[in-house]
Amino acid sequence: MKPINEAAVSFLSRSSNEGFARTAAACFAAQLDPTLEEINDIKTAVSEAVTNCIVHAYPDRLGRVSLRLRLFEDNSLEIQVKDWGVGIADVEEARRPMFTTGSAERSGMGFTIMESFMDAVKVRSRPGKGTVVTLRRKLSRRMGAAV
Repeated sequence: MKPINEAAVSFLSRSSNEGFARTAAACFAAQLDPTLEEINDIKTAVSEAVTNCIVHAYPDRLGRVSLRLRLFEDNSLEIQVKDWGVGIADVEEARRPMFTTGSAERSGMGFTIMESFMDAVKVRSRPGKGTVVTLRRKLSRRMGAAV
């Protein structure tokens, strides 16, 4: 399916940019006139994906993170979060609740949280090459959606 609108932005893996990514995704999704609950779900999922890049992809240096946003005619939103960091050796293991490669204060719930707020979460990764997380969510149809 071809997108009806799309945008892309990239930024450094600074923790201060997590809020920027959340806001950018929410503003872009607003074109579909989502409910406040849907906006909050999107922001939470993006926050988790970007935080994974900041904490895990680049544990000892700054790196680049990209956010690609696409809207489709069926009122769905696709968000791709990509990094060029250390990658994930075992994606299935990383998706298990409570698994983390971070410090003790990390909950290991990032992918679980993303999955609970989105309709689909796809993860592709290659060690030493980076990770791509694709989030999809179909939004409710409401009057006034300007697409």
